[in-house]
Amino acid sequence: MRYQNAMIHHATAEETAELVIHLGRAARLDDGHARLTPAQWTALRFLSRANDSSRTPSAFASFHATTRGTATQTLKALEAKGLIERRQSPDDGRSVRFAPTTAGLALLANDPLRDLAEAILALPADLQAALAMAMPQVVSQLAARRDVPSFGTCRDCRHYEDGRDGAYCACMAAGLAAGETDLLCINFALEPAPPALR
Repeated sequence: MRYQNAMIHHATAEETAELVIHLGRAARLDDGHARLTPAQWTALRFLSRANDSSRTPSAFASFHATTRGTATQTLKALEAKGLIERRQSPDDGRSVRFAPTTAGLALLANDPLRDLAEAILALPADLQAALAMAMPQVVSQLAARRDVPSFGTCRDCRHYEDGRDGAYCACMAAGLAAGETDLLCINFALEPAPPALR
């Protein structure tokens, strides 16, 4: 164990990046004997965690770093399986949004990522906190380098305001319900990193 900790402590950025890729692949090895592809799992997870305005094919395409056509095919497959449902946008009758069905939410109880989540929970609290703080920064840096949208939740977003009248999104110029502040958003803009992380 001491040797492992020494290796992790001295890992280069390239080695750490490779470990992240390995974790992603290893986490998907057990599909819970469900009939979903990795892309379909990602879509189902995304729709269960995204706010209403981000539950669109184009937002999922950005999140999954794929084309809109590929994203649409993934969503159609989930819809055909009865795991998500299509809804007309309340703001624009021509656009659609998707939401998980009861069956889709039930399937997430067997999400193959549960083992990875439990491995993270087994870490000491300080390492969990460091990982939780570092990963959004890495995701945001990578998105900026590739000029693609980054995703995150309201509480970490520079558009988020917490005032006397409740939570407010300056980007959408709208108030936020309590449950919305923990959902993924395509309009997310990360707060600048603390000085120690720059």
